[in-house]
Amino acid sequence: MFPTMFNLRTILENTIVEYIDVDFTLWLSWLLMPLLITFLLPLVIVVLLYLTALILYVYKLHRARLRNAYGTDWRNAARNVVAAVWDAHGWIWYGYEVVGLENIPKDKPVLFVYYHGAIPIDLYYFIAKVLLLNSRLIHSVADRFLFKCPGWSIISDVLKVIPGTIQTCSNILKEGNMLAISPGGVYEAQFGDSYYQLMWKKRVGFAKVALDAKVCIIPFFTRNVREAFRSASWGRRMWLRIYAATRFPFVPIYGGFPVKLTTYVGKPIPYDNCLTPDELQLKVADALNDLIKEHQRIPGSISLALLERICDIDKKKS
Repeated sequence: MFPTMFNLRTILENTIVEYIDVDFTLWLSWLLMPLLITFLLPLVIVVLLYLTALILYVYKLHRARLRNAYGTDWRNAARNVVAAVWDAHGWIWYGYEVVGLENIPKDKPVLFVYYHGAIPIDLYYFIAKVLLLNSRLIHSVADRFLFKCPGWSIISDVLKVIPGTIQTCSNILKEGNMLAISPGGVYEAQFGDSYYQLMWKKRVGFAKVALDAKVCIIPFFTRNVREAFRSASWGRRMWLRIYAATRFPFVPIYGGFPVKLTTYVGKPIPYDNCLTPDELQLKVADALNDLIKEHQRIPGSISLALLERICDIDKKKS
């Protein structure tokens, strides 16, 4: 005879009591919950990137209707919608702001140079803000491994993300566009820490680009970008060896903390044909370091950055 529902519940309860310590399980889940959350939150950014790809595909597939609706091509319409999504996310989660937009010249090519956080979340927000406020798209240079990721091709096509040789970057600027480069790149993202030291090594490619295109360079830095997301500090030697062998970012990233993010745009560094690439690199590095020293608490603190966000919310309410 089949057991009744009452017998099934009794058997289940006895099994749980006998083989599973419920109190210990609850305590363990409570203990590990912060760890699980901090490592899972970076997935939110991945989801948002693929949501971006989804939106772009929608516009690509329905460009005829959207062209009639917006009076322009589907890429431009899609870019503005995507920018609005990212701008809203930055404002809600990080209270994202930009200080110094007036330092960006209008209708002139500009090379932006920035400090690379564990995840360049600030670059996404900055591009969105400039597009929405100034109606200009900032082209950007990304590491080559990203172009092997599914869905990235349409993002790079619409948002003008390139792997970036010196000649390609120079041509983009000569065409009158704006371009953003992080000389530290993935290396700085993976192995930087809360002391915000530039990790450019001897990279002068961006300086050669600026000199060849005869454009000014504008540094920008985002306060607390390392407190929003951080790369794991344990096993540094192992990760360095793996990165040197593969050039792939294997270092685990955790975070997504809703800290206060503010991007500070520095004064333009004008083109000077008397400077060598090495001299220009040092000049830009000094300007970016000055922004970091002026606006960033060293070492950075996640708890204090969270407090800044809370205080910022209170100020807006009042």
